[in-house]
Amino acid sequence: MSHFSRRDFLSTLALGAATTALVRPALADDLGLGQMEMKERYDSVASPIAAATSSSPTFSPYTLQATQNALAKYSELAAQGGWPQVTGNGRLQLGDRNADVVSLRQRLIVSGDLAPSLGGSPVFDSYLDGAVKRFQSRHGILASGVVGDTSRAALAIPVDIRVKQLQMNIVRLRTMGNLGNRYIMMNIPATELEAVSNGVVEQRHNTVIGKPDRPSPILSTTVQNVNFNPFWTVPLSIIKKDLIPLMQKEPTYLAEHHIRIYNPQGQEIQPDQIDWNTDEATRMRFTQDPGFGNSLGQVRINIANQYGVYMHDTPYKSVFGSEYRFDSSGCARVQDVRELCAWILQGTEYTRDHIDEVIRAGSRITAIPTTKVPVFWAYITAWATPEGLVEFRDDVYNKDGYANLAVVTKEEQG
Repeated sequence: MSHFSRRDFLSTLALGAATTALVRPALADDLGLGQMEMKERYDSVASPIAAATSSSPTFSPYTLQATQNALAKYSELAAQGGWPQVTGNGRLQLGDRNADVVSLRQRLIVSGDLAPSLGGSPVFDSYLDGAVKRFQSRHGILASGVVGDTSRAALAIPVDIRVKQLQMNIVRLRTMGNLGNRYIMMNIPATELEAVSNGVVEQRHNTVIGKPDRPSPILSTTVQNVNFNPFWTVPLSIIKKDLIPLMQKEPTYLAEHHIRIYNPQGQEIQPDQIDWNTDEATRMRFTQDPGFGNSLGQVRINIANQYGVYMHDTPYKSVFGSEYRFDSSGCARVQDVRELCAWILQGTEYTRDHIDEVIRAGSRITAIPTTKVPVFWAYITAWATPEGLVEFRDDVYNKDGYANLAVVTKEEQG
């Protein structure tokens, strides 16, 4: 059993980030300023996970039965002794030839990712490359075909743990009930959002959601409205955890990022009027001007909820190309968010082209959908498709209760 956990990797990644960062730290969550690349103004960054071609919703009336069928198959595998471990600890990729490749073939045959007739060869050929990519895609890992630390950790999780994970998620799936004819579903562990109409996925979007210590909530709600070219009011939690420590180190940060301060009487004040070594700042309101660099980007989708979270754009599009997309303070950044806005606002004047016009003009407008659009944020780490594909995602928030399910999602390149 692998002892390689997400927590181990996070410590390494944090150390690396601290020693190699070339820009100032960002306000955690929706600022993301440390990731800014001034020339990146595009929306479409390729998904790190193999693109889904199915128009079927991830969670449909058929998902529960398919997942129950998967549980039966995995339980049978467990009764037969499970799958073999992959030997060695180095990287494996196309063209390699060694005994570890043989063990990799056997592991993937047992899990159904490689045809039984293709076992035995010590050569990492194109058939094995395809099987590895299939396995990686099913586990939310960059489908590169390269077996590195992340893939080895996922391959090492025993089948009996996967059985328990399927059992737990079947309980979660049962609570979903009827989602309706038209809705938005975001699965938090998959960092993916679907816009569904009449049983068909009309849009899929990558998302960036809450860090493990600032998790995105599970919720069921509706879209209230859409703000174009919004101001951003800094939440109290970010003022406490990020802004105050940052201002103690960099007194010019607020001015550089167009963040204004207002006292309780609504009067604008200057940063040097606050004692940053106290909690005085927590009694102030901090607002970031609209425009390039605004932490919400150019769109905010408001959803009714008690947690103060919402969905929004970001000026830092490169975050959607990252494999590990748990990097906010609970809100959800949505890739190609203008497309989602046009979908939400169908039947209004806000077509996709008109949305572009509004944003270009810098107009601060609030648009209201003609009908309520249900929104669901779910936490499902294991499920199966009607076609029999069994999917697993990292238990980033440790809700499944097994530490070795927190497999690090780290790009296996270089």
